[in-house]
Amino acid sequence: MKRQNIPLEQFRVPPFDLWEKGMVLSAGDFSSGRYNAMTVAWGSIGRMWNMPFVQVVVRPVRFTYEFMEGHDDFTLCAFPPEYRKALQILGTRSGRHGDKIGISGLTPQPASCVTAPAFEQAEWVIECRKIYSDDFRPARFLDEGIQDEYPNRDFHRFYFGKVLAVFGIPYYH
Repeated sequence: MKRQNIPLEQFRVPPFDLWEKGMVLSAGDFSSGRYNAMTVAWGSIGRMWNMPFVQVVVRPVRFTYEFMEGHDDFTLCAFPPEYRKALQILGTRSGRHGDKIGISGLTPQPASCVTAPAFEQAEWVIECRKIYSDDFRPARFLDEGIQDEYPNRDFHRFYFGKVLAVFGIPYYH
């Protein structure tokens, strides 16, 4: 897909339904072939500590967690609806046990300024450098219903990434 650089002040995404369509988080090193990707449906995009940021969450049991912990950057990619099946594959299979990216039919490619891959078919790509991480602590949940999301008590680690670059199709700017 033909994407162009989008200045941050011109990047336009719908904030509340953005995560509903599903996006792909990638971490690792594209040039070495050591990376993984997973579908994510929770997170945020905005401003924190006077900088543009993306916040994503990953459970420690996920293979992508190892790449998030072992590398300083990540990408977040959004796809048009026709790639829903590919995103389902990335969200339900493990890259630890096979080439789920190959099975999905998506094409990894180098990002512009981070080591993690982007994807050729993505409508937009955000490239980020990690700036903070922490684990959700159940004692801090103020809404009791949140615990229902964790029947196995495998609480997410959340990552804040400073946005370094955004690329997208014209619709997003």
